[in-house]
Amino acid sequence: MTDDSTRLAVLIDADNTSAKLIKEMFDELAGYGTITVKRAYGDWTNPHLTGWREVLLGNAISPQQQFAYTVGKNATDSALIIDAMDLLYSGNVDGFAIVSSDSDFTPLATRLRESGKRVIGVGQRKTPKAFVEACERFLFLEVLAGSGVDDPDESELVKGEPTRPIESVLTRALQKVDTDDDDWTPLSALGNHLRRTDPSFDSRNYGFSKLGELVRAQAYVETKTVTGSNGNGQLWVRRKPRRPAAEPAEETSAKKAAPKKTAKRAATKSAKKAINAPRQAGRP
Repeated sequence: MTDDSTRLAVLIDADNTSAKLIKEMFDELAGYGTITVKRAYGDWTNPHLTGWREVLLGNAISPQQQFAYTVGKNATDSALIIDAMDLLYSGNVDGFAIVSSDSDFTPLATRLRESGKRVIGVGQRKTPKAFVEACERFLFLEVLAGSGVDDPDESELVKGEPTRPIESVLTRALQKVDTDDDDWTPLSALGNHLRRTDPSFDSRNYGFSKLGELVRAQAYVETKTVTGSNGNGQLWVRRKPRRPAAEPAEETSAKKAAPKKTAKRAATKSAKKAINAPRQAGRP
């Protein structure tokens, strides 16, 4: 659900970001609030950024020029960080979207969150985990692309850490969230836990547009819909109860044979008593 009262500043490291998925990025960020600041940082005299021209104009992004004064030093990063701190102290925004795959922005994301601001990161899968974890949410550009990257020039986008097995992710989360007496938990609570523990978690990483669709497709969990007092249905989920393990054939045979042995012993004792009874009766 979109929170229109949340004002977002989108700060783009153009030197480290492809211009091809910016429209999809803004569409996604619109779900987090109203975008009031759009700035892109880079050395616009560099031919490498030529493809940004139409994107800047078409999305009303303000370009921030930063010359590379010294080889090996990134003036773009410094300018973006300075502007972010200025916006923080101005009090005119409630959250930041930092668009970059550069780990140098990890301290910035940490500082902004310490000040109570929302921080949404946007970058490629190759983004270092430190930066991903420093953000409240992290969106992968490959996911926003939908079908993936078809341009050979963007082949580097597919690099990065592999997606964790979904069974491991869901099982661990279901063990941590609050449940009722029968281990059922609301899907909303599960989703909140997944996002808190992994800012980059997204059901689209696993080929599903929504978390509910992802959960329903897993054979090891079961779901049910609970209708609330307002008439709306809420999806609940739990891991399927494990069936008791089958007993080994040897143990089963032994248990079956046990009653027979007991009955045989009882019959033997009865026979002995019948034989000894006359002898005991004839004693003085």
